[in-house]
Amino acid sequence: MSVNKVILVGNVGKDPEVRHLESGATVARFPLATNETYTDKSGKKVTQTEWHNIVVWRGLADIAEKYVRTGKLLYVEGRIRSSSYEDKDGNKRYTTEILCDNFKFLGPNTSQDDKAPSYAEPQDTKQSVSDIDAMPEPDNDLPF
Repeated sequence: MSVNKVILVGNVGKDPEVRHLESGATVARFPLATNETYTDKSGKKVTQTEWHNIVVWRGLADIAEKYVRTGKLLYVEGRIRSSSYEDKDGNKRYTTEILCDNFKFLGPNTSQDDKAPSYAEPQDTKQSVSDIDAMPEPDNDLPF
């Protein structure tokens, strides 16, 4: 048995880049920054930022297009996918992405116009954004 599961909590680095494919599927991509703070040998606090390439498909991509914005705090669940390709100069390049299965908005809303759903479940069926807007709000008692 093997497991490929990633859980990240971080801030969106840039508004999603969204593409609507000929097949009708939607894909959204955006960077997510996570931070780790530690104390070095000299006692100085150091913050290290790691950037993750998030890829969201179909119904979740539609929600990301509408609500995900730079600076938003997100909880992201997904799996790691690594791939390689040749650039235009013939150099082999590697990329690692997080294929997002689920994400939740954390933190306060930034404006009254910002009616983002508190969570988005994986989209196995076609579910409209209005259906998600009608979902009940989850408890804000986070276990962490």
